Amino acid sequence: MNVPASTPASAPGGQSTVRATAAAVAGTVFEWFDFFLYGSLAVVFGRLFFPPGHETAGLLAALAVFGAGWVVRPLGALVFGRIGDRVGRRRAFLITIVLMGFSTVAIGLLPTYAQVGLLAPALLVTLRLLQGLAVGGEFGGAATYVA
Repeated sequence: MNVPASTPASAPGGQSTVRATAAAVAGTVFEWFDFFLYGSLAVVFGRLFFPPGHETAGLLAALAVFGAGWVVRPLGALVFGRIGDRVGRRRAFLITIVLMGFSTVAIGLLPTYAQVGLLAPALLVTLRLLQGLAVGGEFGGAATYVA
């Protein structure tokens, strides 16, 4: 049985497919870098955003906040999968990238526990949950572009 060989030139999309794939890969790298960055800085966050005097408790709390971002990832997949079905995968993918960027910048600008007390860890948890939603929603959009 003879099967004609497909060539790269016959691939649908051409240049636009390459650009979409590159954008999806760049977005994925950006989102996972942001997620990784928090994990790497958990020791510092424990000292800055939780009550002083209990370094171990602060580290554990910072790691729990890191874990909270992982726990909401499936919810992000559901929410942004639904958005992708209704308004388009591209728009949903862009929303997740913007949400991740906003959350990361906001974490960098957060006041510390010494400045605002318990509001600091509350804001940190909220922003980590937004990051988790963004990462969960981003995967489906990126997989659509790369596939």
